[in-house]
Amino acid sequence: MTFVEFIAGWVSGAVGLAVGHPMDTVKVRLQTQSTYKGIFDCVVRTYTHEGFHGFFKGMAFPVLSVAVSNSVVFGSYSNVLDYITQSQHRERDQGSKAPLWAVFTAGCFSGVVQVLVTAPIDLVKVRLQSQIGRHSGPGGVKYRSPWHCMAVIFREDGARGLFRGIGALALRDVPCYGLYFLPYEFTCRKLTEEGKQPSTYAILMAGGIAGVVTWSCATPMDVVKARLQMSGAGGRVYKGTLHCITASLREEGIRVFFKGLLLNSLRAFPVNAVTFLSYETLVRSMTALPCAQD
Repeated sequence: MTFVEFIAGWVSGAVGLAVGHPMDTVKVRLQTQSTYKGIFDCVVRTYTHEGFHGFFKGMAFPVLSVAVSNSVVFGSYSNVLDYITQSQHRERDQGSKAPLWAVFTAGCFSGVVQVLVTAPIDLVKVRLQSQIGRHSGPGGVKYRSPWHCMAVIFREDGARGLFRGIGALALRDVPCYGLYFLPYEFTCRKLTEEGKQPSTYAILMAGGIAGVVTWSCATPMDVVKARLQMSGAGGRVYKGTLHCITASLREEGIRVFFKGLLLNSLRAFPVNAVTFLSYETLVRSMTALPCAQD
C-alpha cells in the first residue's frame, strides 16, 4: 500500500499545489512585507513588475518534492491510524470506522514526520516567493533557482540555516494536521450513507472544509513561520519564535497574526477539495483489482 500512497500522494499534491500556488505567493508576500496595502494591491504590483510568472515563483521545487511530502503525510497518517485501531484499510472501508480521537492523533503524528522532511523545502519556497524582480545580479533577485537558493543558505548559515523557522513550522503543522484529517473524516461520514463509500461530492466538501478549518487555525503561526524564514534574508531579524511573536505584536498589533487569513481560506477550499478527491480516486483505482479479488 505504501507504493500506491506514494503515487497518489505525489499526483494529488502536485494538482493541489498548481491550483493554490498563485494565491500562496500573494499570501507569503503580505505576511513578510509591509509595502502592500492589501490583496488587490499585491496582485496588481506583482503582475505589473513580474508578469504572470511572478505568481508561480518557488513552485518548481515543491512540485518535485511534494512526492515525498504528501506520501509521508498520507502514508504515516494511514499507518499510524491502522496501528492505533489495530485494523486494516479494507475493514474501515466496509464500515469499521476509526474513533475520531484516533484520527486526530494519527494526523498530529503525520505532522511531526512531515515537518522534518519539508522544513528546507518550505524555507526555499518562501524565500523565492518573497523575491521581487525578474533578474539576478545587482539590483535584481538574490536567488536564481531553488538549488541556488539552497546553496546560498547553506553557504551563509550552514546546514542549520536550512531548518530556519522549524519550531514555528512544527507549532503550525503538528496540531493542524490533526485538525486536517479530523474534519475531513467527520464531514465524509456525515455526508455518506452507512456502508457506502464517500461520493465525489462528499469528498470535495469534506476536503474543502478540512482545508478551511486547518488554515483558519494555522494562519497565526504561519505568519510567524514565514517571518522567521525571511529573517536575515531581507526581512526583519528575529532571535527566535517567541521574539518574533512579541516583536510583531508590539510593532503591528494583534491583526498581524491574521495577515493572509482571507487568502488562506479562499485558497484552502479548492486546493484541499482537489487534493483529497485526486488522492481518494487514485487510491481506489490502483487498489480496485486486489479489492475486487478479495
